[in-house]
Amino acid sequence: MLMKNICIASVILFFSVPLFSQVKTPGTPHDNKPANKSTVNSAIKPVVAEVIQAIEAKMIKVEGGSFNMGCTNEKDSDCYYWEKPAHTIKVGSFYIGKFPVTQKEWEAVVGNKPWFSKDCAECPVENVSWFDAQVFINMLNQLTGKYYRLPTEAEWEFAAKGGNKSKGYKYAGSDNAATVAWYDKNSGKLTHPVGQKQPNELGLYDMSGNVWQWCADWFDDKYYSSSPTDNPTGPANGPGRDFYRTCRGGSWWSEMNNARVTNRDRYPPDARDDDVGLRLARD
Repeated sequence: MLMKNICIASVILFFSVPLFSQVKTPGTPHDNKPANKSTVNSAIKPVVAEVIQAIEAKMIKVEGGSFNMGCTNEKDSDCYYWEKPAHTIKVGSFYIGKFPVTQKEWEAVVGNKPWFSKDCAECPVENVSWFDAQVFINMLNQLTGKYYRLPTEAEWEFAAKGGNKSKGYKYAGSDNAATVAWYDKNSGKLTHPVGQKQPNELGLYDMSGNVWQWCADWFDDKYYSSSPTDNPTGPANGPGRDFYRTCRGGSWWSEMNNARVTNRDRYPPDARDDDVGLRLARD
């Protein structure tokens, strides 16, 4: 079952047109590079500098490797057809955020408060579209001279499963969802500060539950049947394809089975919802 339906017409815009007009809609996760490599701008406010330095400090390196992507019935009886067939792929080394991007980090970089939930500096930002995520990333890259981006779906699943340290858990770090995830039965129907549940094998928190996390890829429910085996970046956008971007991880609103590490879902890239956020990656 895909995520709750969205009424796009009722979406409230939080960014001005000029801001969005500066954003290139990437077809791959490698289109957000700053024009020039540089250090953090010394003219930015101290609180912003502190936040972006903390973002970098919380990036965890994931050593590349091969893994079985997707769901198998013998491992997980909750498989959906769009999680099949399971297939072996290879991903290169990359960095990924220890936590989802928080309200504090978003506000420091972008300067607004898009979330529906109450102000909670250490709660994950939500109610941000895929395009909004690109705005945040582009602004962060200009401030830092680094190259942050969204993870590919393959990178996300590899990291959620624990990378080369994987113990084969159903959820990110455990076979018991309650120990690692906030979902509909234990969340109180709201987001929670990041890092309150147990981490997975790589030390990553909230890969299962709390908020759905945008990935770079376009969504195709049959993509696994034709996916490349080396660093797949998702299907190419084209005529006749559903125009959705992939989300992973489940959320405070969703059922427990959506917190599985193999579960995949989708949203239109311009849609915002109060249980969708993001996690950073970089090469």
